[in-house]
Amino acid sequence: MTVTLGSVITCPNCGHQAAETMPTDACIYFYECTSCQTLLKPLAGDCCVFCSYGSAKCPPIQEQGRCCA
Repeated sequence: MTVTLGSVITCPNCGHQAAETMPTDACIYFYECTSCQTLLKPLAGDCCVFCSYGSAKCPPIQEQGRCCA
């Protein structure tokens, strides 16, 4: 299985999109929108901002289907 490391985060507040590279060894719990400075946090049931707002789920979810631990 090929893991996608690139993800486009879309801010739910202003709609701004930013291409980001996801780390393979950690989850990103907070992300500040570069346009409106809204601090994004994972939605209930998601382990990180990429799983909630990204175009691709984080690498641990892609590989194992489990949240970062």
